[in-house]
Amino acid sequence: MSEQQRLLTVENLRVTFDIMPRNAWPWTRPQPLKAVNNVSFTLNEGETLGIVGESGCGKSTLARAIMGMVPSQAGKVVWLGEDLRGLNLKQLRKRRQRLQMVFQDPLASLSPRMTVGDIIAEPLRTHYPDIKGAELREKVDAIMDRVGLHPHQKNRYPHEFSGGQCQRVGIARALILEPKLIICDEPVSALDVSVQAQVINLLKNLQRDMGLSLIFIAHDLSVVKHISDRVMVLYLGNVAENAPRAELFANPRHPYTQALMAAVPIPDPERERAKPPAELEDDLPSPMNPPSGCVFRTRCPLATDYCSGEVPALEDKTGAGHWVACHYVERRES
Repeated sequence: MSEQQRLLTVENLRVTFDIMPRNAWPWTRPQPLKAVNNVSFTLNEGETLGIVGESGCGKSTLARAIMGMVPSQAGKVVWLGEDLRGLNLKQLRKRRQRLQMVFQDPLASLSPRMTVGDIIAEPLRTHYPDIKGAELREKVDAIMDRVGLHPHQKNRYPHEFSGGQCQRVGIARALILEPKLIICDEPVSALDVSVQAQVINLLKNLQRDMGLSLIFIAHDLSVVKHISDRVMVLYLGNVAENAPRAELFANPRHPYTQALMAAVPIPDPERERAKPPAELEDDLPSPMNPPSGCVFRTRCPLATDYCSGEVPALEDKTGAGHWVACHYVERRES
């Protein structure tokens, strides 16, 4: 693509939930849980941004904050030059015609009381109520065929489909409004490996044919490697690393990214046994009581006392768009 249009800019987005401690007294003040902490990134037309991290790192909350499904306390979500955080519900609903989402659990995200034809047609009925009858049926049939479903199945219910087919229904529901961006929140994590590959290939083909941009969320780096143009690594709601895909996989700089890559299994048994063990130890700290300074320091092999007092800035370490938040990344490379 020659001149890419900037579709989405997220600037210092922060999402905090007030959580009441267990067995607390009625007058006890709720504790803040920082689910997303000053996250920034950009997305251009036709690009795919992969977002990875362990469960509990804020990936899904970030996606829902971009969509306006959960409130954010600070920052900007600029969609085609307009800050979505300043819009009311009616205005935001109109913008969602071009901004759609595919959810993690393919069966739970579909109403069991509706046929798949009605599920796919529902966005059209909401945003374009004038489209009815034969025209509506034609659009539903066309999008079902495009995602690999037979139009004659539209009178069936979600429980009559496999997990992969239900996810195709969810993709068809997101595509029928012809959006510019689809946010995929771990769309293949509940599927078998072979079905994962089919869904990823489907998304890549749809992106090529329809000019889509994607935000693809996963906890497995091997999955985002095959679909992303850029990869952003989240840890406890903070950006640890953000780089072009080829650069990230060839030269991961943050210790957390390295540990995630070390945890990816290698199909060759001899290479799998020979690779160094993953460096991650202990469990993910509680986001209600994160470590001071660098939030990764309690599990980091490079951590020093300095890391407990200073939050590392997210900096472009190469001058070519490879952003890393680590005090000692240069020391490791030297």
